Amino acid sequence: MPSPFPGMDPYLEGSHWGSFHVELSVEIRRQLSLTLPAGYHVLTMPRFISETSEDVMVTRGDIYPDTAVFKEHTLVWETTPPAPVQIVTVMPAEQPHYVVEIRTVENQQLVTSLEVLSPSNKRGQGYRDYLNKRDALLRSDTHLIEIDWLRQSRRPPMREPLPEAAYFVFLSRSEKRPVLDVWPISLSDKLPAIPVPLLAEDDDVRLDLQLAFTAVYDSVGYDKLLDYAQAPEIALPEEIAVWADTLLAAAELRKPRNR
Repeated sequence: MPSPFPGMDPYLEGSHWGSFHVELSVEIRRQLSLTLPAGYHVLTMPRFISETSEDVMVTRGDIYPDTAVFKEHTLVWETTPPAPVQIVTVMPAEQPHYVVEIRTVENQQLVTSLEVLSPSNKRGQGYRDYLNKRDALLRSDTHLIEIDWLRQSRRPPMREPLPEAAYFVFLSRSEKRPVLDVWPISLSDKLPAIPVPLLAEDDDVRLDLQLAFTAVYDSVGYDKLLDYAQAPEIALPEEIAVWADTLLAAAELRKPRNR
């Protein structure tokens, strides 16, 4: 059964994102491998992002001795040393992440890097690490494609405000920087087919993101894993939630909510 949504499915933005991210990266690699001209190959490369909680704030208060004995007329404090306590600290966690890379066969030159953004590289230390990697790519001759199908957390930085949209695809051609091609995508939109640039002497290849999404959704069987009778884990704005409710009710996946 296909997704009830015409394009990206907001129910995939929650706890199922990890598996979806992996499967989408692999499907994009598979699709590109069928269309790349001779002299190129495409790989799905694993990366690990260090993520820490930034919600924990530690403060120091005034410190007083646990026990004190005051000796009259001498003004001398005698203290007993405090006993240690054991408290669990916040440790950085290594979050798996995958990037699709197009390279030349002859010298392994990185021609195009395609990133499917995840929560771990849109917030905290993971976001800062991603920006460092992104900056290095933008200073190079490598083309960069970023697929941001997550509504929460930070977008890739732009000098101008982005249009209102739930999702985005960004294409940075090395020869056109700092200007990017941007595809704003609403929940009611079908996912676009985008060009994937190669070396200057070769034509772009085409990447059909709707085809890739549908192949992943069907092969994994997300229709059996996602509970459309409930609200999505990442809440929708009220107006969009009403639209989604009508859509799901028409597909007989949910009873219309009372208004």
